Amino acid sequence: MEQLADQLAADAPPRRWLAIGLSGMIPTLVTAGHAGQPVGPAITWEDSRAEYQATRLRALTGESYETTGQWIDGRYLVPMFLRLREAEPDRAAATRTLLSAKDYLFWWLTGHAATDPSTATGFGAYDLLDSSWDGGILDAAASLAGPLPDLPPVWPAAAVRPLRAEVASRLGCAQLPVCLGAADSVLGAFGLGAREPGQVAYVAGTSTVILGVAGEPRLDPRHRFLVTPLAEPDRWGQEMDLLATGSALRWLAGLLGAGLDESAVISLAADVEPADAPVVLPYLSPGEQGALWDPALAGAITGLTLGHDRRHLARGLVTGILLESRRCLSVLEEAGQPGAVVLVAGGSAGAAAFRADLADATGRRVIMPANAARSADFSALGAALLAARAAGLPLTAGCPAQAATSVREPDPGRAEVWERLWAEHERARLATSGLG
Repeated sequence: MEQLADQLAADAPPRRWLAIGLSGMIPTLVTAGHAGQPVGPAITWEDSRAEYQATRLRALTGESYETTGQWIDGRYLVPMFLRLREAEPDRAAATRTLLSAKDYLFWWLTGHAATDPSTATGFGAYDLLDSSWDGGILDAAASLAGPLPDLPPVWPAAAVRPLRAEVASRLGCAQLPVCLGAADSVLGAFGLGAREPGQVAYVAGTSTVILGVAGEPRLDPRHRFLVTPLAEPDRWGQEMDLLATGSALRWLAGLLGAGLDESAVISLAADVEPADAPVVLPYLSPGEQGALWDPALAGAITGLTLGHDRRHLARGLVTGILLESRRCLSVLEEAGQPGAVVLVAGGSAGAAAFRADLADATGRRVIMPANAARSADFSALGAALLAARAAGLPLTAGCPAQAATSVREPDPGRAEVWERLWAEHERARLATSGLG
């Protein structure tokens, strides 16, 4: 932590700081000991080794989605800790508090252990409507592996505490207000400008967050989306996270070699008509959340021939990601999110060809805000905006999404092509289901 703080101070002069805002990738588990120091390395959401423990926990708690708004799998913090208790009993015994990575940073900066509602959902035991930890889920977890360590209190995302004096001295700044912040998906949508019911944010990164804003916590009977408290009161996210998007594009870039990166893969794909490429199922994490929520799904390529080259593989992967995006946006529409407009930023969304395909594949207008053209990190921007508001600092800029640098309308002439691609995608998914 000290090294990171020093690096931050070197990159951004502390004399210019007015407040500190936090955003965190969830779920990422930090096991903290007596003095608040980490016990062992953090475990990120990409680690699904706790699926067995999550399955056992679901068997005891029944349909916890009705309480938590989440479909609990091995990527949630409570199941992660249950696995640790079996696999690393010494580490588990030394753990006194379970935290997310962002919560640990807030503790280090301020001396207060706390989490916000959106991050709390990543534990797998947060009651959405009561805004508290669910005793039934925690009791069920304890019955599997003994009493759990402490969980942090849940504070509003805009909660502020002063920077610890010793940290301020090390950084060379005043005891600035530190805002607790929220999950990266939530703050990405906030920074992108998706704040009113009916708006949809599409934030592409290692994974892709597709989040519709609602004015109430509406659940889906088929639990195809998560329900996440947003950074502002009385705002809820209907959220789907495609697990392997940017990471899948980078994987293919590495496989193809020649110094390719994510943007180069998208450029290769743009040279090929989608219908000419093999079908690629992009469940490379492995498994998928999105609207499918199936940890057993595996990636696959069907229809591959000697006539295909690296461009066709790129095209197939990009098409697969777009079709899973289409699935998610269709579910939001079923849930009362018309989603005629999608606000996009990050990773693949920065490519004009990708945005054009996203508009055509989904039949929606795709808007990229002006800041996205400069590769702005909208999660960081959202954290900064929330911190400024929470600390009572004046904001000199309006909503980032008000100025659009790119608007892409769907091409009605391409609708039939994407319908055929969707049918082929679904046939391949159903044919390979259970083979992973």
